Amino acid sequence: MVETPVKTRPTAVLFACNLNAVRSPMAEALMKHYFGDRIFVDSVGVRAGYPDPFAMAVMAEIGLPIEDHEPKSFEELQDTSFDIVISLTPEAQHKAVELTRTEALEVEYWPTYDPTAVQGSRDQVIEAYRKVRDDLAAQIKARFGEKEE
Repeated sequence: MVETPVKTRPTAVLFACNLNAVRSPMAEALMKHYFGDRIFVDSVGVRAGYPDPFAMAVMAEIGLPIEDHEPKSFEELQDTSFDIVISLTPEAQHKAVELTRTEALEVEYWPTYDPTAVQGSRDQVIEAYRKVRDDLAAQIKARFGEKEE
């Protein structure tokens, strides 16, 4: 099996989704965990939502609490000097591409399932959130390499 080489690591990454309440805060926390202060990381939504208790729960399971995360929109960004924007939803991809009109940055689209769409028991819902968390962790490792010590 041939491994895909890891692309060069950027110095600043922005994760984007619809409400900045589930997927992008998870990705932000994971990226910060893996790369600490070596890469500046932030996250936004097309619109600012509300903190999601299931997202908080599954991130706390792995020791990465996100309850202090305050969802924000693209318009609320204080700094737009990112090397790359990673959008996790079609709506966020559209907004990220709009940024390239005024900023020189790379945009990547990582289609990511919306666990808020899952209906069923609490266990079924939590499992959907865990899958998103674990998929994001795998994508981050594949794109940027393993955790640095």
